Amino acid sequence: MPQSALEIAKELTLALIETGNVPSEDMQDTLQKTHATLTALKAQEETGSGTAKTQEPVDWRKSITRHAITCLECGASFKQLSVRHLRHHDLDGRSYRAKYGIPRTQSLAARETTAKRRQIAAEVKPWEKAPAYMKAQERDGNTAPKPEAGASKRKRTPPPQQRKAARKKRSEG
Repeated sequence: MPQSALEIAKELTLALIETGNVPSEDMQDTLQKTHATLTALKAQEETGSGTAKTQEPVDWRKSITRHAITCLECGASFKQLSVRHLRHHDLDGRSYRAKYGIPRTQSLAARETTAKRRQIAAEVKPWEKAPAYMKAQERDGNTAPKPEAGASKRKRTPPPQQRKAARKKRSEG
């Protein structure tokens, strides 16, 4: 007949006292803690839950503060949760958000970091430099913003066939 959780807890506590790892005054406290842990493990075993830890619901909002974001997997604090860090937990941004119920649109960065990025984007307006935006501006009759005087245009590399033809022409001529 299998032993009950109380009997197992009693045997473990007695073994700890005999080996000197727990003073006899702490016997009752140790027995209660051991019993509670064994009961939780038994409940997890019956429900088929794979994790050994008892997981209480985590409020992800508390993990994102003004200056830091705390990884809910390991408890480490960062300015942002990088792909590299999440990979250590075999996760990516999407699975991390899904696991902890974080909305898809929520940034995995400290609030101050997100605000600073938003401010830089508003100042730089990178969408105005995008070819599709410039083309749409020309099509709609609006004048596309001119590149700044100091900004140099990047020379595009021609396709391989053109490069090969140019080399051949230079070597012949």
